[in-house]
Amino acid sequence: MMHRAVVAFAAAAVIVVGAACNTGPAANKTIKLGIELPQSGNELANGEPTANGIKLAVKQANDKKQIAGYTVEVNSQDDAVNGVHDPDKGRANMATLVADTAVLGVVGPFNSGVARAEVPVSNEAGLAQCSPANTGVDLTQTGSEVYRFNGQATRNYFRVAAPDNIQGPAMANFDYTDLGKHTAYVMDDTEPFGVGVADTFSGEFTRLGGTIVKRDSVPKSTTDYTPFFTNAQALNPDVVYFGGTQVTGGGLARKQMVAAGMGAIPYTGPDGIADLGPGGGTGAFITLAGVENSHDVYGSVAGLHDLPAGSTFTDDYTKEYGKAPGAYSALAYACAQVLLKAMADTASGAGGDLAKWRTAVNGYVFDTAAKHTYDTVMGPISFNACGDIEQPVMSFYKVDPAAEGGKGGWVYIKQQSFQPGGC
Repeated sequence: MMHRAVVAFAAAAVIVVGAACNTGPAANKTIKLGIELPQSGNELANGEPTANGIKLAVKQANDKKQIAGYTVEVNSQDDAVNGVHDPDKGRANMATLVADTAVLGVVGPFNSGVARAEVPVSNEAGLAQCSPANTGVDLTQTGSEVYRFNGQATRNYFRVAAPDNIQGPAMANFDYTDLGKHTAYVMDDTEPFGVGVADTFSGEFTRLGGTIVKRDSVPKSTTDYTPFFTNAQALNPDVVYFGGTQVTGGGLARKQMVAAGMGAIPYTGPDGIADLGPGGGTGAFITLAGVENSHDVYGSVAGLHDLPAGSTFTDDYTKEYGKAPGAYSALAYACAQVLLKAMADTASGAGGDLAKWRTAVNGYVFDTAAKHTYDTVMGPISFNACGDIEQPVMSFYKVDPAAEGGKGGWVYIKQQSFQPGGC
């Protein structure tokens, strides 16, 4: 059923793609990098710092005249609806980006559920798409064939974030080994990302010798988590894991968990809750949970914290935007670096023909014979044939309620490298 739905939509998008097939030379010496992220409402805590990382990369590329004879602009799209990421909006945004013939690559989206709606559109158009934050395993590995136009082998989607078959187990190991917790209550928000990461967490936690005392799937529309915590409390878990994001229940659940008398139990989760935003920021986990409830909260981020020696990224970002980077600012910058490098190296061969150039950019990234390595803010990176990064890293954080002048902030604990997943 999923395969038929994807193919049906892809067929419907042919008109849009056909309209974008302008094969003439670029007339105004301007090309574009697309941005597709949630950038309003409570999603601002995730989307704004991520988008800023992309914009900084574009600005610096233009300053260096990286693509000779061309200026790079951004075509930025927001997939939040009523303050929450929305797959249908993401799909429509991707059609808009495809229709803009000057867009030669896209960075985004932030959420895996949105990516599942978008990739069939960008894949049909042969438009290279790099996500700094998507972690859904099926986007690149088993199951990814349903996102390719009419089942074709050609891929266009790749990512710099570690997938959930690394992220979930990594946090399970942290909870079991670093925190010394051996009984867990696991919740998910019923969305693909939340369910997937909770599944892989549960599998690894059990493999290590831990016990999942209860598992609940709780829709993001839930306003009262108290009954769930009341039932779980009777089973005496020593850690709670929430699979989802701060805006799909992660923040509210922690707030009500404390009110239910379980505040002393550590609350852990994936990058969906570890947004690294300070308390008081719109949509930040600490804001939604309340700083008074954010003690003993731990989270993982599917990317590195410690940038290579000599990196000026943090200083450059802070100078440009007046605040520190977010959890995925550097990874978004890296995505942009990869796409800008592909644009620069294929420019002469395209001869200004935008359609030809778009195809060449995608082919460059997925050229398994050449196997390009990219010098990025993350260090040298490369991708396997499925589009997964071959140097996956996970970072771990804890909320310090006293940080940021008492507003609360995320404090870095450690980062860890992992072996890349299978293709």
